[in-house]
Amino acid sequence: MELIANTQPETMIHDTSKVINKTSSSFIEANTKQVNLDHLKNDCIIPVFAKDNESTISHYQFIDETYKVAQKLFNGNIINEPEIRVSHQIKGRIPTAIGKPAKELEEHEKTTYYERVAFLIELPDVIETVNRNMLTLSIGGVRSLSQENLYSKKSLEKFKVFIGFKNKVCTNLCVSTDGFKHEIRISSILDLENQIESLVKGYNREKHLGNMEKMSKYQLTQEQFAHFIGKARMYQHLNKQEKQGVFPILLNDSQINNVVKDYYNCDNFNRNVDGSINLWRLYNLFTEANKSSYIDSNIERNLHSYDLANHLANSLENGANSWYVD
Repeated sequence: MELIANTQPETMIHDTSKVINKTSSSFIEANTKQVNLDHLKNDCIIPVFAKDNESTISHYQFIDETYKVAQKLFNGNIINEPEIRVSHQIKGRIPTAIGKPAKELEEHEKTTYYERVAFLIELPDVIETVNRNMLTLSIGGVRSLSQENLYSKKSLEKFKVFIGFKNKVCTNLCVSTDGFKHEIRISSILDLENQIESLVKGYNREKHLGNMEKMSKYQLTQEQFAHFIGKARMYQHLNKQEKQGVFPILLNDSQINNVVKDYYNCDNFNRNVDGSINLWRLYNLFTEANKSSYIDSNIERNLHSYDLANHLANSLENGANSWYVD
């Protein structure tokens, strides 16, 4: 079974005048809630390293410093307030409230912080159009305290930062390999500026846009899509030797189910009348399904979706076989 080239990609793309925007959607949704910077600054305690009582870098500091760097690097552009999502809330209480029934606790007696945070800073006037979808440049970051050894002494702390685009149709993130730093280690928030500047300078925006534009030129027939979904489910059960040389699948079974459901029902990226679907639409079904990922794995799976769509496109362009659509 071979991939089929779409020689008329313009017929396979939804007209932007007919797309259904989901303005209430977020770049990540499941298992998270939205908060603002003031809440993180004024209402959340800051965890410490147990052995020396040194403070961790707070979520507020991380986001606020990134926002300042974005203002510096994109001086003159409109920069939206950070969209912040948190999960894994850790609740506590002040010492004088020990033994007090939970229903009698007053607000000043409660403490809280969040183990995980993800945020997105959108530049709404830096706009690109890809396959008739409007994309805006965005910078963001991810932090999970579960990756820190808080029972030890203070050490370099781990953060993730990214630059890419947000699809205005569905708020899906579009992140490429050179637009993501999987792990930066910093001892103070001042180190973050250099890391973000390095990321922005190394990001090839034109290549990223070109690869996404290319996705609409290739499509899967209904039979090929079904074959791909079946192989995607099989991948998780291959033994270690069989997985060698096979492009990995990071989406879980539930997310693959959502891809299939949206293949039929998505208002913006569903199948064509004949059951075929181009790779741009399929890519957006991947990134939409990925919104259910936990904060600490969301960006990695988002990047994987981009690489997977390009893997399928390159297989056709270069005449190479792909395990998923052979």
